[in-house]
Amino acid sequence: MPPSSEAPAAAALLADKPPGVTSHDLVAEVRRERGGKVGHAGTLDPFATGLLIVLLGRATRLQRYLVALPKTYLATARLGWRSSTGDPDGELTETGRVPEALVLPTGEVSQQLPMTSAVKVGGERLYRKAHRGEEVETPIRLVTVHRAELLGSDAEHASFEIECSSGTYVRTLIETLEDAYCEALRRLAIGSHRVVDGRREEISVEALMAFLPERPLDEAEADRVGHGIAVPLEEEIGERRARLTHEGRILAIGRPEGRELRPEVVLV
Repeated sequence: MPPSSEAPAAAALLADKPPGVTSHDLVAEVRRERGGKVGHAGTLDPFATGLLIVLLGRATRLQRYLVALPKTYLATARLGWRSSTGDPDGELTETGRVPEALVLPTGEVSQQLPMTSAVKVGGERLYRKAHRGEEVETPIRLVTVHRAELLGSDAEHASFEIECSSGTYVRTLIETLEDAYCEALRRLAIGSHRVVDGRREEISVEALMAFLPERPLDEAEADRVGHGIAVPLEEEIGERRARLTHEGRILAIGRPEGRELRPEVVLV
């Protein structure tokens, strides 16, 4: 299908990424179909499936607010095995030792980033170093695991539903069981946005950003915001970023500065 001659309006797709493709592959497919600027809010590993928020048009400017949202995953651990990468794409070794306690850490957790991470060290992404066979001391990151519920288990597998902060490596979490690796991973939700099995659901930027408080604008204020000019901060918003809206439409995201909300990202 040839791409549309018109750039996509500001919107988003809640896409169910299939296994075996990268997040970049899925974005490239949408770009070929729709044309214009397309991005995403939070990478999934090729073996993983589930929710990828694909951003269309000016909605790509909203990425920074979405990647920081908490994530919910369904993870399947293969017991009695280890993987060099913590997932099924690594070198697998059978140990035959099944963990006695199927309990994952919760609360604030210190994680050493895996060599398969996209985080840059020395100006280069770790996974590129790993592909060349290099080993470096990787950074340690503090993350928060809000919930790690054991859903079921047998002699070979255990499944968990995990709700965690942005930046958490679930495969690293599974490796805390020692003789286990993350055999399957599915992202169920990003914030309040949930995956629709096997589908791509288009939503408006208003629905996409509904998790932020709203500061309605009158016509004069809307004109000012469109030119990047701040508006008064309302007390109930406090120190949070807010949607600046006019007649139900998001015009910008505002950042608190003293007694004002200053447009940080303008969508019109």
